Amino acid sequence: MSKKIAVSASLMLALSVLLSPAYSAKQAAGKGAAKAPDKVYEINTVLAAPYSGVITPAAAEFLDNAIDKANAEKFDLIVIQLDTPGGLDSSMREIIKKILASRVPVALYVYPQGARAASAGVFIAMASGIVAMSPGTNIGAAHPVMLGSMPSIGGDKENKEKDPMEAKVLNDASAYIRSITQQKKRNVEWAIKAVTKSDSISAEEALKDGVADVVAASMPDFFAKINGRELAELGRIKVGNPRVETVSQTRRQRFLAAVTDPNIAMILMSLGAAGLFIELYNPGLVLPGVVGTMAMVLGFYAFQTLSANFAGVLLILLGFVFFIVEIKVLSYGLLTLGGVVSIILGSLMLFNQPMGGLSVSMHILSSTLITLVAVTAMLAWIVIKAQLRGVVTGIESLAGKKGRAKGALTPRGTVLVEGELWEAESVSGDIPDAAEVKVVSVHGFKIKVRGA
Repeated sequence: MSKKIAVSASLMLALSVLLSPAYSAKQAAGKGAAKAPDKVYEINTVLAAPYSGVITPAAAEFLDNAIDKANAEKFDLIVIQLDTPGGLDSSMREIIKKILASRVPVALYVYPQGARAASAGVFIAMASGIVAMSPGTNIGAAHPVMLGSMPSIGGDKENKEKDPMEAKVLNDASAYIRSITQQKKRNVEWAIKAVTKSDSISAEEALKDGVADVVAASMPDFFAKINGRELAELGRIKVGNPRVETVSQTRRQRFLAAVTDPNIAMILMSLGAAGLFIELYNPGLVLPGVVGTMAMVLGFYAFQTLSANFAGVLLILLGFVFFIVEIKVLSYGLLTLGGVVSIILGSLMLFNQPMGGLSVSMHILSSTLITLVAVTAMLAWIVIKAQLRGVVTGIESLAGKKGRAKGALTPRGTVLVEGELWEAESVSGDIPDAAEVKVVSVHGFKIKVRGA
């Protein structure tokens, strides 16, 4: 009897535990956790955007367009294959803003072997969702450098470090890289060191220090090594053999990239200033003024003092001004040639070709320019022909006319020309009465004649 009571008590206790709310919630949570599948992000299509060179407005345009293309065409991943020594801060920030706003994850791949992601490249890398590096590459040296600043020579380092402007730029860059590195959960300490101390590390060191995610020798190797990794907010990456599409720079972008290289930009500014000074000191040379004006506008665009749109409008208007001045100034076609070049450059800057954006047909541009040149040439020819035409009215028109002597010229006398009597002087000796004469020149109200 006592055994039965003990068994019944045990069953009642077990039943109360099973029915308790805490136990039920724990079991339910356990079952829910067991059933919840891992979040998987499959990568089937990849857009590769290779760029090698200085980060300039042209580079920002190319990479921005590539990111827009990846989002518009719904690629699963965009890989920026980068090799850069750095570049302009404004262009770099434009690229980073586009990366952070992208719905498609962005991977930065320092590629090929021997490449680097220095200066502005460090900031772009830290803003990317995945950072990969090829063996033999390096990343770092992101200390900001002000254009036009001269390095200190001979122990003035302490004063240089206390320069308020450089301190402001350095603090701003440090705060910026700290912000984006914290957001992407990377090595904040090294990122700040790269900015303040110009620290640079190899690919293997970057992987060890949490700066890079993978070191991969090729794109297939890159895909294999990111497979199974966690991608923030998207889950575990699943990638096999995705379809890769490569987007390249257009000829227009390659040309603008060459123009906006900082070294070329400095040459353009110097050339522009020299051309304008020469034209001011020697008015009428035309060529220095034309070249100098266009070079100055291109230089301002290269330093991003002028936007591409504003610089394009200025160059197009400048081209029309050259056409108009050609009619007034005898430049032997230099102004017309300068106008053609200016309009072409302005059109290349103004009319971009982004996804679904505004563009201009080169056929339309060519036909328009040919028409403008033809009209300008015709008007210039009419003006030149009018300027070369002889005088047909007034006293000056008597030169070359024929008349008759009214009395002998010995050597002075009177002649009848165009129905009027004129006081004349012979330049060919004595002329008899009624002989035919020809007017050589006019001096006030007297003329010089010779025998016809």
